[in-house]
Amino acid sequence: MHTFEELSTLFSEKFDIAHFPQEPHTLYEPNNYFLSLGGKRLRPVLCLMANELFGEINQDAWNVACAIELFHNFTLIHDDIMDKAPLRRGKQTVHTRYNESTAILAGDVMMIRAYEYINSIDISLIQRIMHLFNHTAVEVCEGQQLDMDFEQKEPVTFDEYLKMITQKTSVLLAASLQMGGILGGGSLGNLDLLYQAGKKIGLAFQVQDDYLDAFGDPEKFGKQAGGDILANKKTFLLIRALETTTGAQKEELEALLKGNTPDKIARVLKIYRDCGVDDWAQQLKTRFLNEALEHFDDMAVLSKRKLPLKALAQKLVKREQ
Repeated sequence: MHTFEELSTLFSEKFDIAHFPQEPHTLYEPNNYFLSLGGKRLRPVLCLMANELFGEINQDAWNVACAIELFHNFTLIHDDIMDKAPLRRGKQTVHTRYNESTAILAGDVMMIRAYEYINSIDISLIQRIMHLFNHTAVEVCEGQQLDMDFEQKEPVTFDEYLKMITQKTSVLLAASLQMGGILGGGSLGNLDLLYQAGKKIGLAFQVQDDYLDAFGDPEKFGKQAGGDILANKKTFLLIRALETTTGAQKEELEALLKGNTPDKIARVLKIYRDCGVDDWAQQLKTRFLNEALEHFDDMAVLSKRKLPLKALAQKLVKREQ
């Protein structure tokens, strides 16, 4: 069995190749540039780790892992356009470095390349993998649209936010695990447990992300705390605070959301602490993590084979950056 770190290194060695032809250079160079920025490579490695639950990692799993990583990067290129983001991983985004039209086309062809990788696997498995891949891609798009809709929607309930995060973030983690399991010959019961575990890991990951943006150590988190607060971004924390505050406290929070006073971050954080949002978020994250670990425990797979996945789940959720 491999650890996440070991498989991440192995995947990078296989993935860091030329996925695109040379010409037209103006189309493919932007994709090569974006892929060179790297990243956690979390989703493809989850596919490989799930595949290894059932035996040796097979070639089909490597190909599907490449497809997953290309799809994920396609979504990032287009997300950056929609968010008008100038930077990604500290470097210029594709639409900033080149132009918006090129970025759209670059993302499109990256998605098509992902399908070519899926098309290379065992023909008896293509239909199952393609169905799950397409279903997941649609859900990711729906989640992104909901996220944009929420910028104008008041109020956004906890359940609505949970659904959006599930679609935008969690289902791709879940599908990555399940695709690896399918390619490894996992039973239907084990495949369902893998999918459910992936969804819960994604939710716990997002709770921690929202928490760190508000309460994280800037030195460890890599950016100034409170960015979501300044942007009035709907997060687990803000939605919980809006649902639980009352009276003067609620009025103060709603007033703070209408502007950006110099002390906005400090005042919002005080409200969060006063109404217990910080402790609530930690409990919610732990609940999602424990549910994911229980799904792994319930799988009919040798316990030692599950250890790398369980260790990764805990590392992702307990991170400080």
